[in-house]
Amino acid sequence: MPHSRIDLPYTRYLDADGRPLEPLPDWVEDEARVVGLYRAMLRTRLFDQKVIALQRTGRIGTYASSLGQEAIGTAIGSLLRDDDVFLPYYRDSAAQLLRGVSMTEMLLYWGGDERGSAYAGPVARGDFPLCVPIATQALHACGVASAFKIRGEARVALTTCGDGATSKGDFLEALNVAGAWQLPVVFVVNNNQWAISVPRRIQCGAPTLAQKAIGAGFAGEQVDGNDVLAVAERLRQAIDHARHGKGPTLLECITYRLCDHTTADDATRYRSAEEVNQAWHEEPIKRLQNFLVARGWWDEPREQALVAETQAELQQAIDDYEATPAQDLQEVFRHVYADWPATLAEQREQFAERVARRTQGADHE
Repeated sequence: MPHSRIDLPYTRYLDADGRPLEPLPDWVEDEARVVGLYRAMLRTRLFDQKVIALQRTGRIGTYASSLGQEAIGTAIGSLLRDDDVFLPYYRDSAAQLLRGVSMTEMLLYWGGDERGSAYAGPVARGDFPLCVPIATQALHACGVASAFKIRGEARVALTTCGDGATSKGDFLEALNVAGAWQLPVVFVVNNNQWAISVPRRIQCGAPTLAQKAIGAGFAGEQVDGNDVLAVAERLRQAIDHARHGKGPTLLECITYRLCDHTTADDATRYRSAEEVNQAWHEEPIKRLQNFLVARGWWDEPREQALVAETQAELQQAIDDYEATPAQDLQEVFRHVYADWPATLAEQREQFAERVARRTQGADHE
């Protein structure tokens, strides 16, 4: 028997040049709101550029850029309420910045400092730190959403992942429990076409990733992840759906990773220049900029003012990061377990001895 094709909703409002393809949601008439989305995306891109430069000069560790994917995190950060909980993965700079994580904290994190996840901002303190293990955050989100449901709170847990994470058991288990318990959780998949060097086309046999939600008993849909207006509108409805007790949604955002997977990767080994160049024509920032300019809501003086403002903010964050005294090396153990397992006690003691010897050696130099 042939497989039946599943047709899912796909939303796109702006073409690659920023021209509307159909009537826009009413909220798009709010100039300040739409300009705010653009400012957040450009701020994220400038942050990315600076962090990569820092990594290349040995001033921070490996970094995962969001180049070309800024619309997704920007929509998330602009829509979640302060009392909602965001459970990010490692490519979520845009959303974190909007949730109040400071640039200095982000630099500390990517510099290997545990204090980079001890957020000072009141909203960010309620969120989870970046998750590097693949897809584990999806199950954490279900745990958070379960607590909301048990308490009868109109709050939402939102979690993100890449397309590669949708092949993990953790992700599928999370979908299953979210559907079975009708949890107030939203799953946002950044389908940027590449799970490190594995292309989307050979990673999963399903026509879409969104349809994985169907087997779990709830709605999945696709959206143009390079169109921030479309992402924001569909995400707004998904969050509202969850907040009012109507269960989860999976939103697959179709975008493209214009950068290497991380600064430890070289994507030229597995992607053609032609493919990347074509993807640049679809990228989200220029698309929204064209839309704003056409409406008279943006111009070159405002662009340059935003760039200068962000560059100054970045430099201050870098100065603060580099002026931060080094952390106690024991911190690498301190936040792993609440009660340290006896089987690992010897390793911790050996590490402490090595740190002590290094410190004594440095004192004698």
